[in-house]
Parts: sequence; structure tokens; C-alpha cells
Amino acid sequence: MRLTQSMCTIAECAPGGDGPASARPRLVKIAVVGGSGVGKTALVVRFLTRRFIGDYERNAGNLYSRHIQVDGEMLAIQVQDTPGVQIHEHSLDCNEQLNRCIRWADALVIVFSITDYKSFELLSHLYHHVRQLHPGNMVPVVIVANKADLLHIKEVEPQQGLQLANMLGCTFYEVSVSENYNNVFNAFHLLCKEVNKQQITSTPERRRTSLIPRPKSPNMQDLKRRFKQALSAKVRTVTSV
Repeated sequence: MRLTQSMCTIAECAPGGDGPASARPRLVKIAVVGGSGVGKTALVVRFLTRRFIGDYERNAGNLYSRHIQVDGEMLAIQVQDTPGVQIHEHSLDCNEQLNRCIRWADALVIVFSITDYKSFELLSHLYHHVRQLHPGNMVPVVIVANKADLLHIKEVEPQQGLQLANMLGCTFYEVSVSENYNNVFNAFHLLCKEVNKQQITSTPERRRTSLIPRPKSPNMQDLKRRFKQALSAKVRTVTSV
């Protein structure tokens, strides 16, 4: 019950409403991209709910919403989860859906896993692809190294991720989505601050139309279902023991 109430609280904070535009929080749109199996969905859910689930269904590219306070201002953020990217014949295999997500975003999180060197090799390709879709180099990008707790099977040293992030001019975070919330929050919080700063200082102009329609419900029912499945599995395990 406590879990359901927590999820409902986030759903009630979803952007939108019928109030005047001047009363609505500023909107920040963030896309999370990276290779398959690096923990993108776990990262998004951890940020939104502070909770971690070990198993997820295949990523369908869900869009989630919540409110967050940055420097005393309430912001409405949308986080777009995306399917995994692969390299095909030395080039990224990016479909148009993923490209629309990247163009739509005000900021991006590029995720790799320290246990998967191929996901690390994707980083520079993804970064340059983002810059091609966002000419002008204005879109903030954060690089996140996930699964920092799995040191016994790591294939990428933390220093490698930091060096590449510095070379690309990105902020770098090493996180363990399963064990720690702080750096997950810090990565998204930094992007919110950067986008908010850009929106405040930029010349007032008509906001570009969202290429991804905002869902009537920000997929909170989907998250509730996943939590119920995880809790049910734990109950079955305890009972069997």
C-alpha cells in the first residue's frame, strides 16, 4: 500500500493541468540513451521513485513525468526512456523514433555499463550523433557509467569514462543504480539546472512543438504493475523457503 501511495504522489505531480500558462512550471525534457542492457530503465525509475527493481521488461521507450525543485523553482520534467542502440557496420543503428527522441530533448543522459566494453565504445558515436541532431552544441549532455557495484566483472575502468567525458566536454557520473540514489539524482539535477539556466537567459521565443505527444498518464500504471510483479516474486520466494 505504501508503494502504491508513493507512485500516486508522483502521478499527481505530472505536468499539465488547466491552469494559465504563466502558472505552470517550466518544462524540461530529458532523453536517456545508450546500449542495450546498460540499465537505462533502471536509472530512470530509480530517479523517479528512489526505488530499484532488478528485472525489467524489454524497453518500449516510455515517457515519464514528475516535478522537481531546482534553485527554489519548481520544474516539470519529462524523461524519455529509449530502446538500446547498437553499432551496425561501424555506424550507429538509430531508427527515426530514436532520432525524434533526441531532437525532442532539451538535455540528454548517455549511459554505459562498466561491465560491457561495447556499450562504452558507443559513447563517442552517440555523442557525435546527438550533436548532429542538435547543431550549435547547446544541448547539455551528461555521461553516466552504471553498475559501479559490479567491480568483479568490470570491463571499463572509471578513469576511462572520465577521460572520454572530459574529451567530449561532458560531466561524468559513476553510479550504482542498485545501491545508491545520490549520484543518479545529481546527474538529472545538473541537467535540469543547465536547461533552466538556458531557458531563462535565452531570448523569449515560441517554444518548438513537442515531437513526442505527452501521454494522458505518465506511465505510472506501468510502473505500479512492475512494482507489484517484483513484490509478488519476492513473496513467492520467501514462501518457498
